[in-house]
Amino acid sequence: MKIEPFKEKVWLATPTMHGDEMQYVLDAYNTNWMSTVGENINEVEKLAAAQAQKQHAVALSCCTAALHLAVKHAGETLYGKPPVGCGALNGKRVFCSDMTFAATLNPVVYEGGVPVFIDTEASSWNMDPVALEKAFEMYPDVKLVVSAELYGFPGRMDIIKKICEKHGALLIEDAAEAMGASILGKQCASFGDYSCVSYNGNKIITGSSGGCLLTNDIEVANKARKWSTQARENAPWYQHEEVGYNYRMSNVIAGVVRGQYPHLEKHIAQKKAIYERYRDGFKDLPVQMNPITNGTEPNYWLSAMIIDKDSMLKQVRDDSKALYIKEPGKTCPTEILETLSAHNAEGRPIWKPMHMQPMYRMHEVVGRSGSLRCRTNAYIAGGVTDVGADIFDRGLCLPSDNKMTAETQNKVIEIIRTCFK
Repeated sequence: MKIEPFKEKVWLATPTMHGDEMQYVLDAYNTNWMSTVGENINEVEKLAAAQAQKQHAVALSCCTAALHLAVKHAGETLYGKPPVGCGALNGKRVFCSDMTFAATLNPVVYEGGVPVFIDTEASSWNMDPVALEKAFEMYPDVKLVVSAELYGFPGRMDIIKKICEKHGALLIEDAAEAMGASILGKQCASFGDYSCVSYNGNKIITGSSGGCLLTNDIEVANKARKWSTQARENAPWYQHEEVGYNYRMSNVIAGVVRGQYPHLEKHIAQKKAIYERYRDGFKDLPVQMNPITNGTEPNYWLSAMIIDKDSMLKQVRDDSKALYIKEPGKTCPTEILETLSAHNAEGRPIWKPMHMQPMYRMHEVVGRSGSLRCRTNAYIAGGVTDVGADIFDRGLCLPSDNKMTAETQNKVIEIIRTCFK
């Protein structure tokens, strides 16, 4: 039986507003605090710090700004303040998550660092602690790690933190996708020496934009606030002794974020229900959902799946297109995404690993067996798997909007099931 397209678009993930947000926005408007200071910002910083089990939060324009200031501060802490015009890392290697969004590691490049990518752990889809240990064996002088928590399904960031401590390295925890998730009862964003969260429009809670830098060190927080407001010195005129940025959060945006925090747990529960409906709806298909690592509680931000190898069509991708050869009983991410789109539903590919991106293809990637730089495909000679490339090849993100009804989701499931016929 033919399945008719949805009349209204089924989205991957969209903002969910509740009404409280507008009152705080109106408060900013009515009191004329429309700039980068105000009560909303103060409250967001309190809420963010409490949620992440950190002592201090700095509200910024976006999570990328938080990551940038974290990288800058870490670089100056490790290597000293650079001359004007030079980045804080100035050619130093930094270990970075490989399968993530580019914003995780672009700030390393802003500050002149050289990303070395750490392959993905198949059992968690996050940075592989075993590969990280191998990287430290290869490059014992590295003193900074930037690790992301993918789709709200964290791996063992606690183990990564211990590895960093063992090797005298600082950890930047990119918890942009993982707010409200936990590891062994501790909140994501609580593990890093510097941690960062996002309020982008598609995140578990949103301000339309915005982010926070989280720390237990008051000096880090004070420095981030200074840098984020153009690094103005305490003088009666505009005096500057170092480069600053226009990174502070708006009090208007903060009003939206402030109104969203009370709904975080509700959003997580809704996302969990979506994940479980997909899991149950696909239980007889040759697919696996996002893995849940023992000891963790995800926030279920985006439900994703990976197709079993034996059920994959032959699929070839270049930098902008994908081709596949149809075969009964098999499918591939490209076919599923095209089929969803034809039915007016939005899915997305899994994050393309950074070592496969055109701008980072010459950078090294380290797996459990050491350097994997020699390969360009999902599999290396000798049977060693490039885990991130393999997940990208076989995986996709599913419509995960928390306003999606069970009826709508069941139809999405049926659409996907047709691809395996």
